Amino acid sequence: MGVRARYHARVMTSMPPSERLGAHLKQAEQALSATKAAVLRPAGVTVAQYSALLHLSGKPGISAAALARLCGVTPPTMTTVLKNLQDRRLITRTPHEWHKNVLETRLTDEGRAALADADARAVRVERALAAEFTDDERAALAGLLARCVGVLEEQRPR
Repeated sequence: MGVRARYHARVMTSMPPSERLGAHLKQAEQALSATKAAVLRPAGVTVAQYSALLHLSGKPGISAAALARLCGVTPPTMTTVLKNLQDRRLITRTPHEWHKNVLETRLTDEGRAALADADARAVRVERALAAEFTDDERAALAGLLARCVGVLEEQRPR
């Protein structure tokens, strides 16, 4: 088989970018992240900081490792996020009562105020996105995305 034939054989077995659902998912995720970053900037928080504050509001005392998992970031990234939030006095970190090497993280009053501002901004983005779909379309999209997650988790090598 000549060079040209091998090239065409390789191209014929490849999947065009327009057919790659992963590319569409990534594009949507990047657009959402960029939009949230822009609307959160006036509130003085990043998307990762907002996510941490939001999860801390519902799970006070959570560990940094558990918070990293909820926010979809690495533990070192979460350490940086928490340090920045602590430096701004938006959170406090105190040793756990029984596990002295575990720090419990909680929102301060300033943190709750920052979260309220940031959340109002983020919710506007979420509502604008949701308004583009009917109730049935939103339910279908959520179901389709859940299926995507399931398939991708099955395909991930252990």
